[in-house]
Amino acid sequence: MNLKLKKPIVFFDLETTGINVAKDRIVEISIVKIHPNGNEETKTMRINPTIPIPEESSNIHGIYDKDVADKPVFASVAKDMAAFMKGCDIGGYNSNRFDVPLLAEELLRAGVDFDMKKARLVDVQVIFHKKEQRTLSAAYRFYCDKNLDDAHSAEADTKATYEILKAQLDRYDDLENDIDFLSEFSTQNKSADFAGLFVYDDAGREIFNFGKHKGKSVEEILQKQPGYYSWMMNADFPLYTKKVLTAVKLRGGLFGGK
Repeated sequence: MNLKLKKPIVFFDLETTGINVAKDRIVEISIVKIHPNGNEETKTMRINPTIPIPEESSNIHGIYDKDVADKPVFASVAKDMAAFMKGCDIGGYNSNRFDVPLLAEELLRAGVDFDMKKARLVDVQVIFHKKEQRTLSAAYRFYCDKNLDDAHSAEADTKATYEILKAQLDRYDDLENDIDFLSEFSTQNKSADFAGLFVYDDAGREIFNFGKHKGKSVEEILQKQPGYYSWMMNADFPLYTKKVLTAVKLRGGLFGGK
């Protein structure tokens, strides 16, 4: 079953130096752009992460320091990448928890203002786990009856993800072929930032989802404890989390204090 699209959707996958969203870097990215008329465009490139790739990561995706030594750094391709994805919905496998937040960090680090929170996000892994509870390779065998021989190649993983979503639509009658529905279905919670450190309450206000202030209004804490903003901005939190924190502070007119 082909996707019913009102606008393009991009599926993407990252291979990285590790799994820390705030600290790790991209070493390979593949993006498959699906247009409403069914046409597809694919962009795949390796990236020099500017930091060493740990051996344990290279053993997974097969990309070593020597393989990316002469490749472009992310900052040099960030604008073109954002332009390719602009105006598109976004899909991936475990993308809401990892690929989307890590790409958002890299874009912010490169000074490119591209807010992926404005796109509808479809996480194929969430759909899979709600329905079957397995891995990407198992999902590919289960839904497409194929072996993912080149697993942990960004392009192979990306294309497999797109195929799996189409097969999921064929298999499950209760899955609507509609990006709004799929985005809602594949969203685990209403997080305000990609890391899930802030979530929305029933009134749509940002609340803390961690630490001693969990469940409390972010704006109220910043009013009562203005130093908490400085602590978070100077601590090792993701850049996008800090962006959301700053937006709350600006909205509340709280920059007049300490």
